[in-house]
Amino acid sequence: MDVNIGISEEHRAEIVAGLSRVLADSYMVYLKTHNYHWNVTGELFHSLHEQFEVQYTELAEAIDEIAERIRALGYRAPGSFREYQEITSIEEDTDQPDALEMVRRLAVDNEKILRTAREVLPACDTADDEATLDLLTHRLKVHSKTAWILRSHLE
Repeated sequence: MDVNIGISEEHRAEIVAGLSRVLADSYMVYLKTHNYHWNVTGELFHSLHEQFEVQYTELAEAIDEIAERIRALGYRAPGSFREYQEITSIEEDTDQPDALEMVRRLAVDNEKILRTAREVLPACDTADDEATLDLLTHRLKVHSKTAWILRSHLE
């Protein structure tokens, strides 16, 4: 069935391409945050263990919302690790960082998600896609706060 939601095919395709990158970045940060939750050690263990759980739980819900928005726009949501690796801006760990390095990396990664999400805003604005703008505005708020909280550990 054709999608007729008042947004042209061309605009939907452009928005979905951007949302797919936001989804990939979010999923990769979800994985990294969950890994850090399991493997954090040291003096900050308890507080970071709990903080990382809050963050990965929020990300899990966000990933679902982003994927569902892609589907609502009439496209298949990317859903494999291979697909995410091809379009993400998030670097996978090749080592086991200490607690403060985990915090630093997650701060940087949350800022990357912010930049990726901001890249999609003009296409949404041009297409009058208020639903995606609303979703992205919420993501900007969450990732801005998360990055700030994480950076605060490093001061």
